[in-house]
Amino acid sequence: MSEREELLRLAVELRAHAEWQLATGATGSPPRERSGPRKTPSAESPTPSPSTKAAASPPAIASDAAAPPRVALPLSPEREPARLRLVALADEIKTCTKCALYAGRTQTVFARGNPAAELCFVGEGPGADEDAEGFPFVGKAGQLLDRMIAAMGYLRDDVYVCNIVKCRPPNNRKPEPDEMGKCMPYLREQLDLVAPRVIVALGATAVEGLLGAGGGITRLRGQWKVYRATPVMPTFHPAYLLRNPEAKREVWADLQAVLKQLGRSPPPAGRSA
Repeated sequence: MSEREELLRLAVELRAHAEWQLATGATGSPPRERSGPRKTPSAESPTPSPSTKAAASPPAIASDAAAPPRVALPLSPEREPARLRLVALADEIKTCTKCALYAGRTQTVFARGNPAAELCFVGEGPGADEDAEGFPFVGKAGQLLDRMIAAMGYLRDDVYVCNIVKCRPPNNRKPEPDEMGKCMPYLREQLDLVAPRVIVALGATAVEGLLGAGGGITRLRGQWKVYRATPVMPTFHPAYLLRNPEAKREVWADLQAVLKQLGRSPPPAGRSA
């Protein structure tokens, strides 16, 4: 392919991306056709039970293989009001000045992924890459999260990903309690609109913001909690795994418990959705 042809291809993809976001309200990457139907979870989820037994670390988490194709699943007509409200909420947040974090942001970071997802990942807050691009989990930690999602048998944009706070804290520090408190009404409405069946809380700050629970993620991970009637699985943040790769085994055990709660099984080794 010539350089001119490559530039034309990129221009077409970028235009399609913008048109898709405007039409669907979803965030992240442009949709592509996926082969085969989406696996449908069972109607009834098993009762949550603590699961701390370590399982083998899957190659999809441990490797540097590329993430699977990025696909957003279509929304049913009854989900349209929620989608529209999510779009409006994201616009409202763009002008928020409720806490001091607004002064240092490049832009707010609302979410990425499918706004009708059954599974939601909640992190701490935007870092430098996220602040620059406007989407959560796009740096190295985000690339690892994508591999975790693939190991579970999902495509990248099958799930919904957001943060406790929508603006980057200075020097990537932990958000202050007041900053989290000011952002919580936004997150509460956001999660109510998405209505996931399970939430994965990534790291101690996410657990604290969602549940008000302290005490450290090492003690809390792998133990089911509840946020407004939704099961929550606390686990290590991908950034922690980059510094401590031996903890991937524990995270995989947590993610397997999430799949069980959703009535799913991980794909065979070496395969993803």
